[in-house]
Amino acid sequence: MSMINAPADPRISPRQRSRGLLLILALGLAMCCWQLGSTGLVDETPPLFAAAGRAMARTGDWLTPRVNGLPRFDKPPLVYWLMGLGYSIPANELWDPLGTWAGRLPSALASVATMLMLGDTLMVHPAENDNHPRRTAVAAALAFALSPLVQLWSRTAVSDPLLSGTLALSLLCQWRCYASGTSRRWWLAWVLLASAVLTKGPVAVVLSGMTLVLFALLRWDLKGISQCIKPLRGLALTALISLPWYVAELLVEGQPFWDSFFGYHNLQRFTSVVNSHLQPWWFFGVILVVASLPFTPLLLLGLGQTLHPSNLKRAFSSVQSSANLSLQSFASCWLLSVLLLFTTAATKLPSYWIPATPAAAILIALAARPSERRNRPPLDWAWGTTILLTFVLAVGFWSSSIWVPLIDDPEMPTLPAELLASRLVLRAAVCFSIAGVLGLWMIRRKASGRLLAVQGPLVMFQLIALIPMVDLGDRVRQLPVREAAATMLRVQKPSEPLAMVGAMKPSLHFYTEQVVVYEGRSDSALVNLSDRLSHERRRGWVGHPIDADEGSPTVLIVIDSGTLKRRYWQGLDPQVLGQFGIYRVVRLDRTKLERRAAELQADGVTLTWEAPRPERY
Repeated sequence: MSMINAPADPRISPRQRSRGLLLILALGLAMCCWQLGSTGLVDETPPLFAAAGRAMARTGDWLTPRVNGLPRFDKPPLVYWLMGLGYSIPANELWDPLGTWAGRLPSALASVATMLMLGDTLMVHPAENDNHPRRTAVAAALAFALSPLVQLWSRTAVSDPLLSGTLALSLLCQWRCYASGTSRRWWLAWVLLASAVLTKGPVAVVLSGMTLVLFALLRWDLKGISQCIKPLRGLALTALISLPWYVAELLVEGQPFWDSFFGYHNLQRFTSVVNSHLQPWWFFGVILVVASLPFTPLLLLGLGQTLHPSNLKRAFSSVQSSANLSLQSFASCWLLSVLLLFTTAATKLPSYWIPATPAAAILIALAARPSERRNRPPLDWAWGTTILLTFVLAVGFWSSSIWVPLIDDPEMPTLPAELLASRLVLRAAVCFSIAGVLGLWMIRRKASGRLLAVQGPLVMFQLIALIPMVDLGDRVRQLPVREAAATMLRVQKPSEPLAMVGAMKPSLHFYTEQVVVYEGRSDSALVNLSDRLSHERRRGWVGHPIDADEGSPTVLIVIDSGTLKRRYWQGLDPQVLGQFGIYRVVRLDRTKLERRAAELQADGVTLTWEAPRPERY
């Protein structure tokens, strides 16, 4: 991406700026892209995104995302388009055998781009009295990348990191236009905002608008901001780029698209609780704290500096420091916009906080800079608390032999033993201990690079501990599903349908590349499965009765051991073809299945599969 505005500040030369960006790029690629495709997709949501992107590449239908033979209306198409481009690369199956590199790359590159934009902004517009803006820039980029949320979601095939990246680039472009006092390249911010709208919908415009309104009120400079970013023309440009897909999708898919995307995934998620994601009103206050560990005290200090009465008085007096020194205020407005919007929403998820992480990184980096003598006590307290939290986390990792055995996940019964045997948690303990010691050693030093000293070992934590932990979790949790998929493809007879009962893992569809009939654990699930195999229709798959010419007398099912033990699955004499972790691959006589379904219906069990479900796959 072309960085806007050449640096006018004499404290950093173009050569230093280029070197700083190259360093940030190297760190970003290492943290976000290294071993990106070495593990399988994590159920449940990432396989849905990846399958939709791959389906676009396979079918050539780049308009409507589809998964498992059904339209997927929950997100706009940009993330699917980018994934589809990865799956379109020749010989993709050879160099990306798990199909995860292409699915995860949009998230990874969005985070790398955010790191670069954060760093470049702080080098082009250094903070007041910052004699080492390049160090501050690198520290801000790492503060973003080291957020626990960013560490996990940047390597996940979902749309949240792409929304965060496109929105962050748009907002920083808007601020840079204002800070430079010119409307040059004002359009770039709105093109990026259109990308955010094509990633997750109207929420991008709402967050951008809230941030700009709060900032205009704080600066008391609505006219100046409007002259630089041209909001009316900008919104028109955003609409011109983003609306055509929505119009085309509405014309092609009609009411189902309107009801699902706008009615359920936007309005209903905001006004009511969906998928049992009920959380208390203070939920994002906790996420704010956790998402920036161990640097949360510095984040709170930066936020407090903006909201301090004396700073607010200076803001409203219109005589405060010039526009290019307002980045801390802008970041605070940005973070508060995310906090206010999603606290108001009825449905709350940790991933909703990801768009706030770039703003939190700016506040952390600016707050950590050496301050004037009169401002030292708050910074000393924040720095000391940061080091204390680092040691607390180190002690937690050193105590892994106490809490790891308490992990109880029926899908990963061997995880505690394998995690302790791998000694990966001890690697994490060493990294956090080194970070704490370095922070303690530099607690009395006022050098601007002391934040980098603590961040360095935490970068190593991600590379030598966290990424290998993800690989271990993949072997324990996801490898059995991949092995089950391979077994089904090897033993499948012509026209024999595939199903998964109990734990519903969309990765089974992703790895078989066939329509899979999913049902849960209830007695209605058995009745539904029997009826769907005879009557359901999806794109690329049609159910047939047993006595039809195309009908198969058997069905291949992946079923977990807990579901198989339930009363209504007993006595069906399935043929066990393989066992992988908690999953069994079985071949079941459909005549016996239909007989059992008829018995359950006679006892009052009803069909439920035809009832509309917005998130069905």
